[in-house]
Amino acid sequence: MSGKRKLVLYIAMSLDGYIATEDESLDWLFNVEGEGDNGYLEFYETVDTILMGNKTYEWIKKHETREFPYKNKDCYVFTRSSLEDTEDVKFINDNVGSVINELRNQEGRNIWIVGGGELLQFLLKAKLVDVIILIVAPAIIGKGIPLFKKGDYQLDLTLQGTRNFNQFVELRYSVKK
Repeated sequence: MSGKRKLVLYIAMSLDGYIATEDESLDWLFNVEGEGDNGYLEFYETVDTILMGNKTYEWIKKHETREFPYKNKDCYVFTRSSLEDTEDVKFINDNVGSVINELRNQEGRNIWIVGGGELLQFLLKAKLVDVIILIVAPAIIGKGIPLFKKGDYQLDLTLQGTRNFNQFVELRYSVKK
């Protein structure tokens, strides 16, 4: 894999493994006392390409009241629909694995998997994810949208390090290939 860009999952979750409540709220996350941006900007500078599923993209459009948050990055949205590309986003409904491998072989920084349970599950099953960075909030929300969907896949990980940002803990894993 030498020379290839890394595919990185970077995401916050509750202690019990959820990324949002059932009604897609993140209020529980914003109620936790962090430290600055909790390492976000440092991570953001390591990527130049963003991947997400269409549901995640629609959530961002609905909840982000200012401009599109990834304007200075190449952003790909995977969807089953045929949608017109925008100034900020290229919509992909081709073979996900082929597109990912093409992106990984291009020159550049790392590729960030922003979200999308279906997209993430596909990438995990296909063993395309290289690094998992979890920002764990000290909150138990009981039910909601799980980070990892149930499925027929298993990954072995190696802990690369931990950091804390006040109440948040960052866990950094590399995926054993």
